[in-house]
Amino acid sequence: MRAREFCFVPSTAGERFVRDEQSGRVWHRVEHRTLYADTDRSDVVYHSNYLRYFELGRTSLLRDVAFPYREVEESGFVYPIVDLALRFVRPLKYDDLMWIHTRPKRREAVAVTFEYAITRCDDGKLVCTGHTRHCALNERGVVVAVDPKTLKVFDDYPDT
Repeated sequence: MRAREFCFVPSTAGERFVRDEQSGRVWHRVEHRTLYADTDRSDVVYHSNYLRYFELGRTSLLRDVAFPYREVEESGFVYPIVDLALRFVRPLKYDDLMWIHTRPKRREAVAVTFEYAITRCDDGKLVCTGHTRHCALNERGVVVAVDPKTLKVFDDYPDT
């Protein structure tokens, strides 16, 4: 089964946001270039590095909507990943420039999910898609309700 390609166009939500023409969904995006250290012996990005790219996308999104992850932790919450998925479509290689697209997907009482799409900057081709689900914990490691500021990020995210 072939992955659906995205067609990102500018959004009215700001310069760091784009809209997928097919779904109408708004995505935050950040540019990144692969490092030599990201590649493996076969000259492609090693699979675990995509999780680092997802983290860059997620933390950049939070920073750009005025709620840096540092503030999340300072307010007494941590959000470890409890579930994730990656679907590889085509490889990235050393020095490839990519767009990391991130958007809030789902909020639950004690968890939040972000989804991702990575595309190559030069041709817009889809590289991979995925999601990460994060459980809300307090400083003692006890599961708690998602904090109000994170809920606000999900509630206020521009979907239209």
